Amino acid sequence: MTILHIDSSILGGHSVSRSLSAAIVARQQVLHPHSRVIYRDLAVDAALHLSGPHMAAFQGGAVSDAALGADIAAGGAYIDDLFAADVIVIGAPMYNFSVPSQLKAWIDRVCVAGRTFQYGANGPEGLLPQGKKVFIASSRGGVYTGDSPAAVLEHHETYLRGVLGFIGLSDVTVVRAEGLARGDEARAAALAQAKREIAALAA
Repeated sequence: MTILHIDSSILGGHSVSRSLSAAIVARQQVLHPHSRVIYRDLAVDAALHLSGPHMAAFQGGAVSDAALGADIAAGGAYIDDLFAADVIVIGAPMYNFSVPSQLKAWIDRVCVAGRTFQYGANGPEGLLPQGKKVFIASSRGGVYTGDSPAAVLEHHETYLRGVLGFIGLSDVTVVRAEGLARGDEARAAALAQAKREIAALAA
């Protein structure tokens, strides 16, 4: 059993998504005692944003810049992580109604035609093997679920579910703590609910 643990928050020890993703991993380790963990901290070791030279290299152009070469190699390693993992845990705070840019840069590296998806006769097909489980540790200052007026601005969990499904990762569980900026009581309640959900996770 291999667990891929990805964090993307810039808040370090103050991050709710980091605390939740760590708790999910710890729960998975209880359920799977002999598992190994691959850890990626995208805030500490972020991929470069896509550029013209990236696209040229992807189409077979020469790579003369060492930083670009290293970044392309890192992208290949991110894809290898996904194929190796049985369980994928992603810490994903909401920044300005969507995911952090460093998590988006990771997504840009793992959504690669011919590697993680392809276009077939019936449209796009994910190439990652079936049976992988994904857990998203979601944290948000506001409330974007239910009949909240802010729901129209939610391009966070829906985006992640969509892009993960695009590459074949359809078994996605979201553990959410939202309303964190609505005062101490709301924050405590959201965290307590998220922790209860983590404790109840089954194999």
